[in-house]
Amino acid sequence: MSFFSIFLALVIEQVRPLSGVHFLHNSLRKWATWVSRNVDAGHKTHGWLAWSVTVGVPSLLVLLVHWLLALTLGWVFAVAWNVALLYVTLGFRQFSHHFTDIRDALEEGNENLARELLAQWQQVDASALPRSEIVRHVIEHSVIDAHRHVFGVFFWYAVLSVIGLGPVGAVAYRFAEFTSRFWSTGSTPRHDSPMVSASLTQATAQAWQSLDWLPARATALGFAIVGSFEDAMDGWRNHAQKFPNDNDGVILAATSGAIHIQLGGATLKSTQSDDTEFDASNLNSGSTSTPGRLPEVAHFAQVVGLVWRTVVMWLVLVALLTLANVLG
Repeated sequence: MSFFSIFLALVIEQVRPLSGVHFLHNSLRKWATWVSRNVDAGHKTHGWLAWSVTVGVPSLLVLLVHWLLALTLGWVFAVAWNVALLYVTLGFRQFSHHFTDIRDALEEGNENLARELLAQWQQVDASALPRSEIVRHVIEHSVIDAHRHVFGVFFWYAVLSVIGLGPVGAVAYRFAEFTSRFWSTGSTPRHDSPMVSASLTQATAQAWQSLDWLPARATALGFAIVGSFEDAMDGWRNHAQKFPNDNDGVILAATSGAIHIQLGGATLKSTQSDDTEFDASNLNSGSTSTPGRLPEVAHFAQVVGLVWRTVVMWLVLVALLTLANVLG
């Protein structure tokens, strides 16, 4: 069930992509806002309770529907439910149009348009970025988005579906990722974010850090396997020694080594707040850069190849596990 659900969801998403903002996103924002207003009272316990309700209630609902469909109508309907949920939680096309538009602008030599598109995408001031820095930030954001929209969802769905929990892993992961942005004061601020307590912000950040710890390292390992393994692992190890809890940094360090490009560096200032700096690389390393060549437009193709080879590798692994389960 896992392999077919993931494969069908990816195919459907490529043929008919879901827009970046749709009614489900609006509903999710309303749900998170309602919970924070009615549950978040400022105490540490209330912060964890608000996060648990926001993420746990929808996850339990989709699990109950999965079990009901499997027990009453059969596995075909359960697979259809899984595919539908993966379609809205997993996929490249929810962010890849930003990557494509900026790449096309740079290939045409229109750096001003590329800066504008990057600024609109990440809500940052990119007006002074040189060409190589535009490429660097686009690669960093795209790799992290690929992890959060594809590999992280892929990981938790595959792991929990094996023990009969269906799509709960995919839904919980995406809800946790959303709340980490929606209730965060340390990343790019959003004009529609509600006022929340420090306890809720801290609980959300801790929960996201924990849930993303294993998927981030699985993504980094995948990049290492399909790229330059020794260099990727070396970059991962060096970064982990300096910042052991930095999930995004591990992924970018492995990416840097896998295709021999320089990532990390100066941060960008958010256009949403005059006094908030936005770390585009999420390396938590200030101005520190990884070893490698300066990013160039030609590296975009290498990044795309790296990501797709990793997708194929994990799909093959899930297919083999599925086959072994069937034969066993």
